[in-house]
Amino acid sequence: MLLEAMRPTPAQLRALARRDPVLGAARRKVPPFPDYPAAGPREVRTHFDALARSIVHQQLSTRAAETIWQRVSRLTPGPGLGAAPRFLELCKQNLRGAGLSRAKTEALQDLAARVADGRLSLRGLHHRSDLEVQEALVEVRGIGAWTAQMFLLFRLGRLDVMAPGDMGLQEGLRRLDGLKERPGPKELSARTETWSPLRSVGAWVLWRLLDQA
Repeated sequence: MLLEAMRPTPAQLRALARRDPVLGAARRKVPPFPDYPAAGPREVRTHFDALARSIVHQQLSTRAAETIWQRVSRLTPGPGLGAAPRFLELCKQNLRGAGLSRAKTEALQDLAARVADGRLSLRGLHHRSDLEVQEALVEVRGIGAWTAQMFLLFRLGRLDVMAPGDMGLQEGLRRLDGLKERPGPKELSARTETWSPLRSVGAWVLWRLLDQA
């Protein structure tokens, strides 16, 4: 179940524009921040499904990843992957037959095992800080910092998330500041520090700048 959307207040947005007038001007030219989390596909109703789907989508085109996700989902009753203990009953051969690589099969099974035995409490994530959530998620095989950051932003609706390793955000910052070269993760992180506590809003602007090519 998704949480209620966390919305930046008008006062927060005005303060952000004062701290960075360049970002403020760009924000007025792109669609409004969509107040994540938003309702997603029917088969991604739980945090478990959201994380599993992120693993499946890694390093694949959207079309190929969705085809595999649908095949894996059909191995379980109902939408999505169902409960973690039930997913663990699936044999590796069937998961591989659905199109999952060995690494992704092992990653999904590790995720399910941690959820099933309580090492990863997904229900309690919304009570934890951004750093605590990220530290908990990266313990799972196949989940790195970027996946955890996307979960924080799009699934938990956290307002102060930046993903320095995201090449789209790096390119967006290059366009925002009119740079000749794309900044690296360290430069992106340092440049966007002043956007806190609304770095998620800034990230949204950077991604939308890519649509204006």
